[in-house]
Parts: sequence; structure tokens; C-alpha cells
Amino acid sequence: MRLRQTLTTTLLALLISLPAHAISLDDAKQQGLVGERASGYLGIVTPSPSAEIKQLVNEINAKRKALYQRKAEKAGVATDIMELRTGQRLQERAPSGEYIQDQNGQWIRK
Repeated sequence: MRLRQTLTTTLLALLISLPAHAISLDDAKQQGLVGERASGYLGIVTPSPSAEIKQLVNEINAKRKALYQRKAEKAGVATDIMELRTGQRLQERAPSGEYIQDQNGQWIRK
């Protein structure tokens, strides 16, 4: 019985310490935490991002980089060209209210 209580208490402590859910990219954008840079990669808008936001941005940017490299190779262009073209499209398609980074590196709300 004592072991059962200890296991239950430990399990509850672990569940409470875990976040309810990880933040999605759409939520992070809508909350103004991240935005689209002209480089084709996400940027962190907030001056004091959480570890969760940093991780989200790093993971998505790594996936984007791999995708840009594959697409550039197929198209026969340099990766940086693919990054810039995609970055421009992502900024153009960003909905009103989300952040994009201008040519001077400033975050502006679209």
C-alpha cells in the first residue's frame, strides 16, 4: 500500500511539472512571440523568450533549412536564393496582426 501511494504521488508530481501542451507556431505568431524574417526563417520578437519559444524556433528553422536546401538543389539555385524567395512569400502571406521583420531588422506588426 505504501509503495502504491509513493508511485501515485510521484506520478502526480511528474504530471503537474509538465506543461499542459506545447505552444504551436500559430499560437506563438498570434501572441506576437515570433515572426517571419525576410531570410525565410522565424525570428523571436519578444525580448525575453521562454525556453519553449527558443526550442520551437530552433526546431522549425532547422526543418526549414533542410527543406530549402532540398528545394534549391532541385531548382538548381543557391540555397540563399531559395531562402530569400520563400521569406518574401511568407512575409507577404502573413496575416494581419502578425509580426514580420523589415529590411532594417525592426519588427513591425502587419
